[in-house]
Amino acid sequence: MTIISAAGLEAARQAGLQKLHPGTPRIAVGLATCGIAVGGNKVFERLREIIEKEKLGIVLTKTGCIGYCKEEPLVNITIPGKPLVILHKVTGDDAEEIVRLVQQGKVPADKALCRVPLWDHVTGCTIEYGKGFTKIPLYETVPFFKGQKKVILRDAGLINPEDIDEYIAVGGYAAAMKALTGMDPEAVIKEVEKSGLRGRGGAGFPTGLKWRITRDAKADKKYIICNADEGDPGAYMNRNEMESDPHMLIEGMIIGAFAMGAHTGFIYIRAEYPLAIERLKKAIVQARERGFLGSDIFGTGFDFDIRIATGAGAFVCGESTALVASIEGRTGRPHPRPPRLTDPGGGLWGLPSDLNNVETWCNVPAIIANGSGWYAKIGEKENTGTKVFSLVGKVDRVGLVEVPLGTTLDTIVFDIGNGGTGGKKVKAVQTGGPSGGCIPVRLFTTPVNYESLNKVGSIMGSGGIVVMDEDTNMVDIARYFINFATGESCGKCVPCREGLRHTLILLNRIMAGKGTAKDLETLALLADTVKHTSLCGLGQSAPNPVLTTLAYFREEYDALVKP
Repeated sequence: MTIISAAGLEAARQAGLQKLHPGTPRIAVGLATCGIAVGGNKVFERLREIIEKEKLGIVLTKTGCIGYCKEEPLVNITIPGKPLVILHKVTGDDAEEIVRLVQQGKVPADKALCRVPLWDHVTGCTIEYGKGFTKIPLYETVPFFKGQKKVILRDAGLINPEDIDEYIAVGGYAAAMKALTGMDPEAVIKEVEKSGLRGRGGAGFPTGLKWRITRDAKADKKYIICNADEGDPGAYMNRNEMESDPHMLIEGMIIGAFAMGAHTGFIYIRAEYPLAIERLKKAIVQARERGFLGSDIFGTGFDFDIRIATGAGAFVCGESTALVASIEGRTGRPHPRPPRLTDPGGGLWGLPSDLNNVETWCNVPAIIANGSGWYAKIGEKENTGTKVFSLVGKVDRVGLVEVPLGTTLDTIVFDIGNGGTGGKKVKAVQTGGPSGGCIPVRLFTTPVNYESLNKVGSIMGSGGIVVMDEDTNMVDIARYFINFATGESCGKCVPCREGLRHTLILLNRIMAGKGTAKDLETLALLADTVKHTSLCGLGQSAPNPVLTTLAYFREEYDALVKP
């Protein structure tokens, strides 16, 4: 069914709502990578075996990840007239009891993590919750979720990512229709500009300005690109966004392409994300079948389609010019700018190209649907909206956290993450992946925004937050990330290629107890030189772990060197 009208979209929405609350019980198993890794597939297969064997009127489906990775496998239960309930740490052995209780209109109390009343309008819950359900904690009272605000992850872990009808049911593609049929490109760009959205890939460049530059570039053809080459150790925000809600990304790219006058888009994704690639491919096919991609979208005469390009996992290909080279089939090495990607001669195949990362594109449908004023009220004046972080390392509640920009590290690590594991004290966090700095606990009142993190020597990056506890050796941490950056350097420029190699030699010497005070002076000078003379962002930011650990944890270096 090709959708070209508001009536057609509404019909599709009703069909999707019928899937979300089919009139019979519905069980949805969290099958993103995190859920699968801890046995979600086994839970799904055991539930299917029981339901099919007993010929029960229970709908079994899959969903993505709601973000609380520590509690996986997660299972959603929807009983007609009752709120959606999320079960946690479910195993295959729990399947028989879950099915038995669901048939009785109940859920296993000992497995219930929370109920989601905000989902009532979707699940069709219009009556009292009934005996037992009011005792299940509300979603917003669960400490992990309490300080969060879901914009990007609003439907992740609640809808089936492989079913376009369910995405449409929760408002999907309505923003694209609004933009293409009710706005002109200039109006779309102004709305993004007024929202204050900044690039979520780490640099924080104003998205609307970048779109305007691309729109104004003089060329017969333009491209838009999604950077899904998420390579930071411990970072998996973009992976989950694609695995749990791939149509959100596609819709954002449709709107952006219309605004900038592009007719072809590329999603550049690392081959190590097989499930994300599989679900994106399915979503693109479904979007074409419904007429959201292809020719004459919504009957407007606008043509746009998306292709997937896979990378081999080179970290440097997260840099824009290296990424473009890789799509073109060349070795992924950066080149000096200008020309910028948005300039004629600088982008894909020499044509003006806009590059945004997954999360940036995913913000766009929410901005167009709800308005720039709504979005601009979230976060801070110069740092609007939310940011998704992967909270990992020596932290109790591991998972994906979405908070308004400006939220402090204290809130994220202690209120949401519940501090260190096993009663250990938290010592520091590293933000921004291997290119980020290590921030000591005494600076955890720092608000998480682009400027504040830069002031303490770190960066936002794509959104990884790695927590370190009292047992962590900070010199070893610096060595680990320099080792990573050294291996991922493309080797094109001398400061990065040779500077990082010699930095690693010095750190190895210090960790072996053979370093001297002079080595510490050389280490600081070398790191500063690499930072200020490297060609691209990899080399320019790779020294951050060394520079921040030297600044904040100097005593740990001094304890390892000879007098």
